[in-house]
Amino acid sequence: MFLYLNYPSWIHPQIFPGIKFLGLFRWYGLMYVFAFVTAYLLLKKQAKEGALNTKDYTVTEDDLFSFIACGIIFLLIGARIFSTLVYDTSGIYWKKPWLIFWPFQNGKFTGLAGMSYHGGVIGGALGMLVWTKIHKKSFFQWADVMCTAIPYGYFFGRLGNFLNGELYGRITTMPWGMVFPGAERFSTKMPWVQQFCSEIGMEIAGKNLVNLPRHPSQLYEALLEGLLLGTILFLMRKHKKFDGQLAWSYVGGYGIVRFIIEYFREPDADLGFRVGKDTSAPIYLNQSVLNISTGQILCILMIIASITGLVLCRIYDKKKKQKLGK
Repeated sequence: MFLYLNYPSWIHPQIFPGIKFLGLFRWYGLMYVFAFVTAYLLLKKQAKEGALNTKDYTVTEDDLFSFIACGIIFLLIGARIFSTLVYDTSGIYWKKPWLIFWPFQNGKFTGLAGMSYHGGVIGGALGMLVWTKIHKKSFFQWADVMCTAIPYGYFFGRLGNFLNGELYGRITTMPWGMVFPGAERFSTKMPWVQQFCSEIGMEIAGKNLVNLPRHPSQLYEALLEGLLLGTILFLMRKHKKFDGQLAWSYVGGYGIVRFIIEYFREPDADLGFRVGKDTSAPIYLNQSVLNISTGQILCILMIIASITGLVLCRIYDKKKKQKLGK
């Protein structure tokens, strides 16, 4: 009995594999479209509920479209910059910053391969801030509404990672562990590999290298950081006590869930573990919960920012109500 799954052979990064002139159309890009459309529809729904209206102004369709468009543009810019300048260790983007948004490599069109979630959050927040300042709206009122829609869009983004066969997790003996074609292979001569294969019923006779099953961490993120967190925030929207509550709850909620999932997701090979019991430990194994990745450090910062933001927004709201009461 096999205690693992093979990555479906019919899944390809291209929507139309084998068709040259349609080869640029990829599932990952289509998932982005689904993500943005979903976020827009949820934003529109809450606008109809009156979440964005004020005493002297009713939100228009143009407001919604320009708001989300501004957020998306800044999100993509932030995600790309963060990915190239923080996660890339080659240093090439610091030396040649024009390559950050150059969609070609070695004469071939590759698109803007490499996006950082945390950079996207910073960029998206700046985009919303710019828009609300220009249009003289309450930043946190609009951010609250947007942050109840973002997780559902994020769900599609992580599905795109799964369809690309990327950002997979660490090796596992769990029965839902999946063998991803592009994952690192291991020598069958190593005792721990032989024992691992024996546990999951994987045949290695006659093979020099073997591809071991891994956590489908993209799906973990899609379900937990996407659907679960999105549902919690969407249900909270009618019970919020002050502006900023939902936005900062999203930041903290994501930080907590992502921190946990990072124990199942494989860190970037060139970054490894930043702090911990043994920072030189293999990234494909979870040998200690004290080994902390770059993603987890950023999640800790998100959690701290969330708590601080909630406290400050609550204090500001109380002062504002006291002032109006006078």
